[in-house]
Amino acid sequence: METFISDLSSKEFPAREKISAKTIRPSILHIIKSDHPDFKEESYCSLTELNVYRQKYIQDFLLREVGELTELEDTVLNALKNRESLVNKIEEPEEKLGFGQRLADRVASFGGSWTFIVLFGFFLLLWMIVNSVFLVTKPFDPYPYILLNLILSTLAALQAPVIMMSQNRQEEKDRDRARKDYMINLKSELEIRMLHEKIDHLIIHQQHELLEIQKVQIEMMNDILNKLPEKN
Repeated sequence: METFISDLSSKEFPAREKISAKTIRPSILHIIKSDHPDFKEESYCSLTELNVYRQKYIQDFLLREVGELTELEDTVLNALKNRESLVNKIEEPEEKLGFGQRLADRVASFGGSWTFIVLFGFFLLLWMIVNSVFLVTKPFDPYPYILLNLILSTLAALQAPVIMMSQNRQEEKDRDRARKDYMINLKSELEIRMLHEKIDHLIIHQQHELLEIQKVQIEMMNDILNKLPEKN
């Protein structure tokens, strides 16, 4: 029986198992060269040895895919830890307010409460009772309470712009919050798009590698089928 010497193991094999390096798939040839740097395109190996490296290629692929998934998870976690988040910028230090701004906030807060309504109603009722009952002969503000109307008009004229000052400053805060919310939503949208691109890239890569594995398996099946007639 005709034989040949393998350039991989320097062992003798039947000539029917002789495989040229030129016919080996590049991905598998790369693995062979990593173990045997002297193995060149003019070299030969046996079919048995080639099947060993085919199985090694499939095993390496499966391990590499698991490693890539783990690496992707680590990349996402590191990105969340290290990248500067816009959410952290929302909580800004407390704004230093002047006396007028603090006064406007307090007036707006007190003027829009039930406490103010009850106290002011009690004041009006007391004013009218005092001038109508206790000081009937010499009231300081007789009916129709002209002095009281003057006080109410003055209070309304002063209270309205003060409350508007507080509302205008609150509207500025609301616009600033809306702008920051928009920035965060935009950043989230961009990160989602990047994540979709990574997933698409991973799927394409997996499909390519699975196609390579299928080709290797088909080659192995063809080699087995070619051996069957020889045994028969």
